[in-house]
Amino acid sequence: MPVKKKSWLRKFARRILIISLIALAVFIYIKFFYIFGEGSKAGELNFIVKKGYVFKTYEGRVIQTGYKSRVAGSIQSNEFEFSVVNEKVAQQLMSNSGAFMELHYKEYLGTLPWRGMSKYVVDSIISIQKQGTQTTPLQ
Repeated sequence: MPVKKKSWLRKFARRILIISLIALAVFIYIKFFYIFGEGSKAGELNFIVKKGYVFKTYEGRVIQTGYKSRVAGSIQSNEFEFSVVNEKVAQQLMSNSGAFMELHYKEYLGTLPWRGMSKYVVDSIISIQKQGTQTTPLQ
């Protein structure tokens, strides 16, 4: 009889382990790889830099028009902080710092070190408008 008890316990433990691994895989996919949202933001490109200790990633900031206040009684500009994975997009942003641009981004629920420090990842530039010139659509 003790042999049957061990085999039942082993089957139960094996099933719990398999269910736990599947649940962990689903959690990791939703947290780090599922695209939660997509959109576009427009504003003046404040900066874009390549930084990091192990994983060198591009990080940037766009200053949007308007003001918001996190603390009552104070004024702060709207800032959109983002990461860039695509090298070509990062180079275009670097060469147009200070220009007014519209960026397309994807939003993730979590960050990964090789994808950047922000949950917002810019994947393309919709348009760039330098001061005194017309809008340039990009692909």
